[in-house]
Amino acid sequence: MSSQTRLQQTGSASTDLKESFLNNWQGAKLIPFMAVISFAAALWWLPVPAGLSPKAWHLFIIFLSTIIAIIAKILPMGALTLLAISVCLGTHTLTLEQSLISFKSNVLWLIIFAFLIARGFIKTGLGTRVAYQFIAIIGKSTLGLSYGLILTDLILAPFIPSNTARGGGIIFPIVNSLTGGYDSRPHQPSRKKIGAFLIKLAFQANLITSAMFLTSMASNPLIASLAEKVGITITWGTWALATIVPGLLNLILLPLIMFRLFPPEVKKTPQAPAMAREKLKDIGPMRMDEMIMLGTFSLLLFLWVFGSQFGIQATTAALFGLVILLFSGVLTWKDVLNENVAWDTFVWLGTLLMMASHLSEFGMMTWLSGHMQQLVVGINVFYAVTILALSYFYIHYLFPSMTAHITSLYSGVVVLSVSLGAPPLFVALMFAILSNLCGGITHYGTGSAPVFFGSGYVNMKEWWRVGGLLSLFNLAIWAVVGGLWWKIIGLW
Repeated sequence: MSSQTRLQQTGSASTDLKESFLNNWQGAKLIPFMAVISFAAALWWLPVPAGLSPKAWHLFIIFLSTIIAIIAKILPMGALTLLAISVCLGTHTLTLEQSLISFKSNVLWLIIFAFLIARGFIKTGLGTRVAYQFIAIIGKSTLGLSYGLILTDLILAPFIPSNTARGGGIIFPIVNSLTGGYDSRPHQPSRKKIGAFLIKLAFQANLITSAMFLTSMASNPLIASLAEKVGITITWGTWALATIVPGLLNLILLPLIMFRLFPPEVKKTPQAPAMAREKLKDIGPMRMDEMIMLGTFSLLLFLWVFGSQFGIQATTAALFGLVILLFSGVLTWKDVLNENVAWDTFVWLGTLLMMASHLSEFGMMTWLSGHMQQLVVGINVFYAVTILALSYFYIHYLFPSMTAHITSLYSGVVVLSVSLGAPPLFVALMFAILSNLCGGITHYGTGSAPVFFGSGYVNMKEWWRVGGLLSLFNLAIWAVVGGLWWKIIGLW
């Protein structure tokens, strides 16, 4: 064999090895990763802006790069945040103790306990039973079905801190079952019989219920923690009281508005209650684990609303609920260990809280708000905050993640609004509500959106058109009714 032939074979083997490596690569997206690293390096070597310490500037670069990497989906969010911690440590921007401090946060543990309690609803089937009970009672029309699904989502919302788990895991399968019963099929003209209407309505309602409770969405505790870093305390009770009136009105009017914007062909559904009763018959009578789940549900709701009067914090109440479920066997320790979403949230949420906390501590938020304030100087505070609110809401078209949106912008707009003279708690809650409702404008803006949109009942043009129109309706409800209610309860 000639040396030339051997070189060709060696080169061919090397090429095959390289192609095999690239084809089987399951790590980070390398090209976007290198782009983010180059961007961060360029910022790192720039002079530190006047008024900032080097640590504040470097942590901001790490934080900003992490958000960009999350948006680009270079790695799963948990993996990216661990990478961010390692960079903070490797560059001596933070100490190990500073990097891990947020993992002892009360708010973080509240959301983890709530995730684990939510597993009880799914495991026992209590959530599904509740939905079919409502349908059996009020499901004789499409409007009645709508309210049955909305009531189910509303009841489960305080206890399932994920719109994806609640909407995709419980509501969506029931909607699918209902649409099949009326021969309404995805990707076909029959989708407009009832399927398209129920899918779009259930998705929109899912976002309204997410806005109504501190524990109804994984990003809400992040909001509460960010608000606390700038001196604004939002408790479970405060959040629920502020949202109960505008939220309920929004949910009541939503099906009526949807009937005009996106009407179903089928208006009467006399078979639905019978189908629901048949499903309940298949499920059987309420079992002991469901009764325990229902009792825990009632206890938690009582303690979250009135616990402060007995010196019981929301996180403590959630821990009590989880212990009851473990002691009674409704949940096993294996269930706790297997709740991957909870522990994934623990990692990424704890890390983002940590970086946001230190940015505030290092003076970054004050520095940013000072520069942002110059953009609206001389404008009436009402108009300035309105512009900020609308900009914050509709910029979500650019974000495929509520978490990335909130982490990037929430603290800045709150601090700026307060510096302009707006009431602190009012502003913090207003942007908290907007952080949830904005997920309804696209088919990618929140975790539950791909589940509902991916069903094939609503095309993209319809999804964006109805989402855009409903966003105006939702904003009007919360601005007018919410504003009046917040005046009554003393938020402004």
